[in-house]
Amino acid sequence: MARQIQLFINGTWVDGESVTKLTNKYDGSAVAEIHVASKAQISAATKSLAQEQENTTFIAYDRYLVLAKAARKLEEESEGFARTIVEDSGLTITDARNEVRRAIQTFILCSEEAKRITGEVVPISGSPGFTGRIGFTVRHPIGVVCAITPFNAPLNTVVHKLGPAIAAGNSVILKPAAQTPLTSDRLVKLLLECGLPPRRISIIHGSGATVGQWLLEDPIPSFYAFTGSTEIGAHLHKTVGIRKTQLELGSLSSTIICNDGDLARAAELCVNASFRKAGQVCTSIQRLYVQDGAHNDFLALVTKLLKEKKVGDPNLDDSFVGPLITQKETDRVESWVNEAVTQGANVAFGGKREGTVFGPTVLTDVASDMTVMQKEIFGPVVMIRPFVNLDDAINEANQTPFGLAAGIFTSSIESGLKAADKLRFGSVHINETSSSRLDLYPYGGVKMSGHGKEGPKYAIIEMTEERLITIAP
Repeated sequence: MARQIQLFINGTWVDGESVTKLTNKYDGSAVAEIHVASKAQISAATKSLAQEQENTTFIAYDRYLVLAKAARKLEEESEGFARTIVEDSGLTITDARNEVRRAIQTFILCSEEAKRITGEVVPISGSPGFTGRIGFTVRHPIGVVCAITPFNAPLNTVVHKLGPAIAAGNSVILKPAAQTPLTSDRLVKLLLECGLPPRRISIIHGSGATVGQWLLEDPIPSFYAFTGSTEIGAHLHKTVGIRKTQLELGSLSSTIICNDGDLARAAELCVNASFRKAGQVCTSIQRLYVQDGAHNDFLALVTKLLKEKKVGDPNLDDSFVGPLITQKETDRVESWVNEAVTQGANVAFGGKREGTVFGPTVLTDVASDMTVMQKEIFGPVVMIRPFVNLDDAINEANQTPFGLAAGIFTSSIESGLKAADKLRFGSVHINETSSSRLDLYPYGGVKMSGHGKEGPKYAIIEMTEERLITIAP
């Protein structure tokens, strides 16, 4: 019998109303049968979570204990979780191990922050006639948090939503990406083993079009934490109305290489930032602006590094790029590259495909109006655009509806600070790539890249309600 991935509702593992097949992203072999939730089961899950939230107390110290234990247990099971990520997503084992290491740190941060959720004293005496009156704020859990997570970070992004929700004292319902349910299933079981009260969490499976939509229409969740496309994020925001949301959406991330930058270091970091997780990261470099005096040397460094990389089976330790999430996505990436070539782009490296694996690809001679420059490719392809003046690179980088992250390499303080001031992105990294991220950062975008912040300290603020208390003498 195939492995069964069930739903967790009201403290119990249960079957769904139907079952779908999960297959291996690299070789297409059968992996598991996934139970899909019905609308009635979703309603039962949210009602159970709300009742538990209302009728029980989960104090901050106990939340800290659960999350700290989860960090330790995840470290103990790190290799098993990494292998589950590979089986689930097709990410390489190297990428998977890195993600587990980051998730451990995210749990540690969440546990620490659970013990220091504070308000502030309000200086009421600053108003005339109110001498002796005092005021202060406190933060309360917001209620039931609905976490809808993507396939490209099936562990750490999930921890970034569950961890702060639990640390803040909320109950949480999780819908992982339909393509990657295994890691979330294992994670929920880990949290339960670490002492999370069973009726404070639910996990349900299914497609965004049905199960995801039912979650949005359910009246109980008070907060929606979503990572995914801008199109779906806009639909979510419209559907849930005035309820609070944290949306991490699409991007067209840019990194700028100036003539005076450290080219060797920049090339190494940019290769990793462009192609890790097969480019399926919202902050992966898609637009790489290289100043004219550095263009040839930088391109030579990048291609030399890529020639040393191996592509293929994600289970192998030396695989740099594995498969894309589906055959359909591989077809799309290949078609966009072919379209760019027919329109005059040059394949400086790569452009080769085998099955669902599309090798690391570098395009030069790209025009700003090509599809590969205007739409998020979400694949292992980077476009190199030359520039003369820094202002031109900054202006073009800004000319997208998105604004998640950007980077610049330069030895000039003036150039770096100019970029930081002028680039309209949620994060600007000087002498780092657009993909630079530590899990304690306040991470989020502007414009059509969404709103709200990840990063445990900042997410906890969003997942709590501030209440003002005043006391008159």
